[in-house]
Amino acid sequence: MSDLYLSHIRNWILKSPPADWMMRSARELLIGTLKQGPIPQHVAFEMDGNRRFAKNHKIETIEGHHLGFEALARVLEICYKCGVKVVTVYAFSIENFNRPRHEVSGLMAMAKVKLEQLVQHGELLDRYGAGIRVLGERDLIPDDVLPYVDRAIEMTKHNKDAVLNICFPYTSRAEMTSAIKATVDEFTTSPRLPNTPFSQSRITQKIRSNKSKKSSDSSSTRDSSPDQDQNGRSDVEDSMSSTTALDPDSPFLQSAPVKTAKFQNPESITAETINSHSYTAECPPLDIFIRTSGVTRLSDFMLWQCHENTQIFFLKCLWPEFDLWNFIPILLEWQWRQKKLMEKDGSRR
Repeated sequence: MSDLYLSHIRNWILKSPPADWMMRSARELLIGTLKQGPIPQHVAFEMDGNRRFAKNHKIETIEGHHLGFEALARVLEICYKCGVKVVTVYAFSIENFNRPRHEVSGLMAMAKVKLEQLVQHGELLDRYGAGIRVLGERDLIPDDVLPYVDRAIEMTKHNKDAVLNICFPYTSRAEMTSAIKATVDEFTTSPRLPNTPFSQSRITQKIRSNKSKKSSDSSSTRDSSPDQDQNGRSDVEDSMSSTTALDPDSPFLQSAPVKTAKFQNPESITAETINSHSYTAECPPLDIFIRTSGVTRLSDFMLWQCHENTQIFFLKCLWPEFDLWNFIPILLEWQWRQKKLMEKDGSRR
């Protein structure tokens, strides 16, 4: 009897009305208990193991990815119900563009399917007030995928209580490069000085208005003398008076000190300065980083966001298998460590 057949039997039993009621009651009880302690505000998931799950269960790779999306839907509901405000998932790496063309095309087609599924599961996001944000290099997204991205963002733009960050296409190095470039632009761009009566823009505007006035009056002066108009004033005198004098309606001019542009001091650049230009600038600090499938590396994901208090967990289970029962031990351990940190901070004071 194959593992897939046993899995179907187990799912059939668990989805029966009595078992489903018992499981939902147990879930609600556990989540209610967990909410009595501190809750992480930002959790990141590196969803790994869809293809390996499909291979182990002798099913198509695409079916493994579909099961991975169902796992994501379960995880989102668990996180938002527990009180997590921001969930960040690694959907597509920029490095994946280096794969064979047919594989990249397949991944992009799958991205469209997953984004469409997110739209179809919009009631889950609306229930918890979660808005979708797509983080990464938008210029690298194919034109046929962009409408699906924009549709998913537009669908949830009114939700402000929680956030789902989808990193697509993304690498931490690209994010940090973008943040550094934005910081350099901020500190090397001359601040714009306010306009004054004698500012360059005021003078330029005056000259242009006089030129347009002369061009409109040229038709009325063609029949008169080229050297003198009807009032007996020469063109030279008119030109001098019109370009050097302001209109009578102009405001009274007062002498003002000349202000010079001052650049910001580069020595004032801090980690917070760069963080303000990162993709997750508006998100709380990363509390928990989770990667499934037993791989123990970050793979260029959330490198900037991982700080001294971020708890990193590498799980042996594959992503389609991830559920509340995998998340409970992680949350309990995080709560225990938070308690120890608070006790340590209290002893220092």
